[in-house]
Amino acid sequence: MDLEPIPTDELIFRLPEMFDSVEAERRHRQERLVAALRLFGRFGFEEGVAGHITARDPEHPDHFWVNPFGMSFKHIKVSDLILVNHQGQVVHGRYHVNQAAFAIHAMVHQARPDAVAAAHSHSVYGKALSSLGTLLEPLTQDACAFYEDHGLFDDYTGVVVEIEEGRRIAQALGSHKAVILRNHGLLTVGDSVDAAAWWFITMERSCQAQLLAKAAGPTVPIDHEQAKLTHGQIGNDLVGWISFQPLYEQIVRSDTDMFD
Repeated sequence: MDLEPIPTDELIFRLPEMFDSVEAERRHRQERLVAALRLFGRFGFEEGVAGHITARDPEHPDHFWVNPFGMSFKHIKVSDLILVNHQGQVVHGRYHVNQAAFAIHAMVHQARPDAVAAAHSHSVYGKALSSLGTLLEPLTQDACAFYEDHGLFDDYTGVVVEIEEGRRIAQALGSHKAVILRNHGLLTVGDSVDAAAWWFITMERSCQAQLLAKAAGPTVPIDHEQAKLTHGQIGNDLVGWISFQPLYEQIVRSDTDMFD
C-alpha cells in the first residue's frame, strides 16, 4: 500500500454548482427547496399550515417558488411546488399560496436581491425564544454564526397578511442573515436554498441551547472579540451551504420520491 500523502488538490471537496442554463438552475433550486422542506418536516418544524421556504426563480427574479398552502412538508414533491409573482398570484402550479408566505417573503425578496431563498416556520424553540423579545447570545460556537448578524422584529400584530407588515419585517432583517419575529418565530435568508435552510436549522438549535443553558443556571458568554472571530469563520453563506450537504444527502437517500 502506498502511504504517500495525496495532494490536497486531488481530494474531493464539494462546492456550489455552476449552471449552463436557467432551466438547469431552476430545477436545482426546486430540488433543494423540496429537500429543505422534507427536512423541516423531519425535524418537527411544522405547525398546521404555518411555515414556508421560498426560492427565487433564476430567470424571473421577481417570482419565487414556494410550498403549497396546506400541504405537509413531509409529502411535498417538485411537481407540487408553485411559482408566485410579487402580486401574490400563482403563475405555475395547482395550489393556493399561503398569504402569510406571500406577505413576508415577497417583501424580503424585494428588499434583499442577494437573497436567493428565505425560510420561516413556527419551530418550538424559535418561537419560545421569540416570546422573550431578545436576541441570540454568543453562548456556543454555533450561535456565533449569528453574532451581530440577526435582527429583532420587536412587535406583534397578529397573523402577517398585510404587505406593510412584511415590509417592516424586511426592515428588521436589514442586511443580516436572520431575524427573530417576536412572539412568532424565526426567519432566515441565504444566497442559496441550502444556506437559508441551514441557517434556520442551526438557529433553531441555538435557540434550544440558549433556553436550556439559561434554565440550568448562570451562563458564560463568548467574549466580543472571539465571537466576532468565530462569526468570520462560520457565518458566511458558503459555510452554510457546506453544512447543509450532509443533511441533503440523508434526505435524498431516504425520501426517494421527492423529485417526481
